[in-house]
Amino acid sequence: MSSLQPPTGGPDTLPRTPAVLAPPARRRRLKPWHWAPYVFISPFFILFLVFGLFPLLFSLWLAFQSGSLAAGISEMEFVGIENFEFALGDEWLWKSLWNTLWLGVVSGAPQHLVAIPLAYFIHTSFKRWRNAVLGAYFLPYITSTVAIALIFTTLFSTDFGVINVALNELARIPGLGWLFPDENINWMGKSEHLKPAVAMVVFWRYVGFNTVLYLAALQTIPKDLYEAATMDGATRWQQFRYITLPLLKPMMFFGVTLSVIGGLQLFEEPFILTNGRGGTDQAAMTTAMYMYRTAFEFNEWGTASAISWLLFIVIAVLTWLTTKAFARGGMDH
Repeated sequence: MSSLQPPTGGPDTLPRTPAVLAPPARRRRLKPWHWAPYVFISPFFILFLVFGLFPLLFSLWLAFQSGSLAAGISEMEFVGIENFEFALGDEWLWKSLWNTLWLGVVSGAPQHLVAIPLAYFIHTSFKRWRNAVLGAYFLPYITSTVAIALIFTTLFSTDFGVINVALNELARIPGLGWLFPDENINWMGKSEHLKPAVAMVVFWRYVGFNTVLYLAALQTIPKDLYEAATMDGATRWQQFRYITLPLLKPMMFFGVTLSVIGGLQLFEEPFILTNGRGGTDQAAMTTAMYMYRTAFEFNEWGTASAISWLLFIVIAVLTWLTTKAFARGGMDH
C-alpha cells in the first residue's frame, strides 16, 4: 500500500493559480441635478460670508491695527492691544457705557412692566377688535425712526411743545401743582432732562413689540386652566398671578434678552434726537454712538473696532447673567 507523500521542494514548486484581478473602480459622475441643492442654498452662504463673517473677522483684525483706512490697508500698522488699553482708559467710553446702561434700564424695564398687563387686558377684553387694537400699539415699532425722532423733537420743544403744555395744564389742578415744575422744561438742552426724554421715546417705540410677544404667548395657554381656576373660586388677580405669570416666563426670558441686547446697542433714537453729538455734556451718547464717532468723525478705526469688541463682551456677560437669573427663578416651570 502506498502512502501519500507531501510534495517535495520549496514554495516555488507549488502549483500556481492565476490571480483574480478586481475590475478598476469606476468613478461616479455627478449628474447636473445633484448640484441643485447646493446652488439653491449658495446665496445664503455667499451673503453670509460677504456681509457677515468677513466684516466680523476684518473688525477683529482692525482692532489690533493703527492708521487710517483712507490711506489703504497696506498703511495699517500692528499695535497689539494698544487700542484696547486706550479705550479702557478713555473717560468718554465709560461715560457712554453708563449712559447706555441707564437708558437700557429706564426704558427697558417699564416696557415689560406695561406690556405684560396690557397684553393680558387685550387678550381678555377684546375679541373681535383684538387685532386692530394690537396693530395700533405695534405701529410705532414699524414706523421710521427718523420720523419718530422728528415728531418727538417737536413734542419736546421748550416753548411750544405739547408735553410742556400738558404739564402746565396739570400744574393748574388744585393740589397737584407741587408735582410739576414752575417753568417749561428744556428737554433737549439740559443734560438732566435729555436722558429721560430719550428713554421715553425708546419706551414708546418698543412697548408695542413686547405686547405682541406676550399676547402671542397668552394665546398658547390652555383655557381649561382658567376655567378650572374659576370653578375653584380664584379671582382674576389670582389667575393672573398663579397661572399667567408662571406660564409666561419663557416668553419673558426671550423678551428681556432682546431688550438687554437692543438696549446695549441703542443708537438711532439718541443719535437723531441729539444730531449725532450726544447732547449737552454728552448726556445721551451711547456706546454705539461713541463707536460711530470714533470711526467716522475721529478717524480712529482701530479704536472703534476695539470698542465694538468690548461692547460685545459686555453684551455677552449681561445676556449670560439674564439667562442665569431666569434659570434660578424656575424658567421651565
